[in-house]
Amino acid sequence: MPDRASKPPANPPLRQSGAPPEDQPAANPPQETPQESWRAGLTGDLPDIDGTRPVLIAGPTASGKSALAMRIAARFGGRVINADALQVYANWRVLTARPSTADEARLPHALYGHVPGEQAYSVGRWLRDLAPLLAPDGPLPVIVGGTGLYFTALTEGLAEIPPVPPAVRQAADRLLAERGLAALLAEIDPDTLARIDQRNPARVQRAWEVARATGRGLAQWQDATPAPALPLSACVPILLETDKDWLNRRIAARFDAMLEAGALDEARANRKDWSAGLPSAKAIGAAELIAHLEGRLSLEAARERATIATRQYAKRQRQWFRSRMRRWHRGRPG
Repeated sequence: MPDRASKPPANPPLRQSGAPPEDQPAANPPQETPQESWRAGLTGDLPDIDGTRPVLIAGPTASGKSALAMRIAARFGGRVINADALQVYANWRVLTARPSTADEARLPHALYGHVPGEQAYSVGRWLRDLAPLLAPDGPLPVIVGGTGLYFTALTEGLAEIPPVPPAVRQAADRLLAERGLAALLAEIDPDTLARIDQRNPARVQRAWEVARATGRGLAQWQDATPAPALPLSACVPILLETDKDWLNRRIAARFDAMLEAGALDEARANRKDWSAGLPSAKAIGAAELIAHLEGRLSLEAARERATIATRQYAKRQRQWFRSRMRRWHRGRPG
């Protein structure tokens, strides 16, 4: 894609030599360079950012991705763009760790909370929503999130699979509910099984639906994938890698912070129209907090279950990143 004009402001000139006269204040210490300012607190194989190529930031939940994205956007005149499949939903701000209203007021953000909670949202639609935000004459795109499939589709291309009819989706729902994940897996071709996360019900169901609706396995569709919208060579891809124990502590602390920030009130607001089948109901902690509000779980039990589910999700994310993002630059927080 065409380069955009470089954004970083120039550093103020430094004194060349000599000390200031006694009646003048000492010169200010040298300011951080643009690269030093965004790299604060990170180590690893970190690239230079010149403000001309979009920046991609992936990493497991609670790893500090959003804070890094905001530092980069602030330093290089960018816009923070969501690449998290649950942060698109309007009805769960706190529980999905969407940026706060103060963050959104401070810096431009896009593709957060723009989808009703009852509406399905696909990676294909995300790519279509993202396309106009990649224009070279706009703010520098800083695309951040934990949904590996979004980044893979963006940088490697997305197969143009026809929509799945509702009847097929309903059949998959019934099969999953009545016979479990193994029943779906048993009907998926070996090539597709080798490519999907077989422990992720959403990915397994999607593969089953595609095969049932089109007569072709998901792997066949992927092999016919068109060119990507943003190949890795045209952007700056950064993957945050974390120590497991460090991340688990942050996950526990973050859920406590969510409760303090109003996650339970958010669950109360969603309870009236709650259904476990809603697309937005996949928000981690949503089912647990609803169960607490309905008297089926204590708050402490809901907290514990949500924290465990988040740790499990982070483990799946790390596995995806290791297998699919080998060419990304690695950064380690902490």
